[in-house]
Amino acid sequence: MSRINYPLTEIRAIAFDVDGVLSPSTIPLGPDGIPSRMVNIKDGYALQLAVKQGYKIAIITGADTPAIRVRFNALGIKDVILKASHKLPILKEWMKTNGLQPNEVAFVGDDIPDMECMRHVGLSVAPQDAADDILETACYISPRNGGYGVARDLLEQIMRAKGEWLQSEKAFGW
Repeated sequence: MSRINYPLTEIRAIAFDVDGVLSPSTIPLGPDGIPSRMVNIKDGYALQLAVKQGYKIAIITGADTPAIRVRFNALGIKDVILKASHKLPILKEWMKTNGLQPNEVAFVGDDIPDMECMRHVGLSVAPQDAADDILETACYISPRNGGYGVARDLLEQIMRAKGEWLQSEKAFGW
């Protein structure tokens, strides 16, 4: 049974922020000043499975680190948008390109730059350590902190609601 009070069977697409969602909010800087992000392996598993199951997945981040594109492309995610200084127009264009209605889309964010996107979609999700304004905006607050399984939590619940979680050979490999 889902902990999310939303008709999850309607969700066809999920867009994610990176910092504070798919990686922890605190990130070390390398000697060159470039942030080094951690990623969660269980999030990665759920993301690649969602792609294999036909879900539309997007990464929309203000970050400009090539490693982000490499990581998420390796999971099968083609729509990785970096340097997104204003995310809502990007989200709207992605939805239009993919023929998506707001009720079919979830957006996962943790801070003020994500708020407009969260208000535009049917299901807005936040990690439990998101900014207070985002926690007030979210339809669902994951019991996970950013970078520690938020994507897995959401994707598993969506796929379970549709009877897709571990129901295909696709589930048992990378």
